[in-house]
Amino acid sequence: MLHSASGFKGVRVGATEGASPRQEPRDGAAARQPRIRVSYWCAKGHETALVFAQLPEDQIPGVWDCRHCGGTGTRDESQFALEDIQPEGYKSHLDYVKERRSSQDAEDVLAGALERLRASRNLP
Repeated sequence: MLHSASGFKGVRVGATEGASPRQEPRDGAAARQPRIRVSYWCAKGHETALVFAQLPEDQIPGVWDCRHCGGTGTRDESQFALEDIQPEGYKSHLDYVKERRSSQDAEDVLAGALERLRASRNLP
């Protein structure tokens, strides 16, 4: 238990004097910065509204993941072309092997492995 006169009471490791837990000045300077509200819509019609610091238009993201369905949302409510592109998703080991080898290569590898297996069984 800490003594009430301890100098560490209520102080985080690495904290600097005069800074709040989020390392922002206590005078509320961050709250006075101009903000803008940006909406993104996914193909299912869900709206995700976000608040950004007032930045140049080219620095605000053009797409954002939908909070409801995980789809890709755009700033243009009428544009849902990004939803047509299906993510690649999970690939199994066999999928990666098929990308690297042709069917003939697979047959050759299998024949060689079977030959070695049969040769090892014939030993006394």
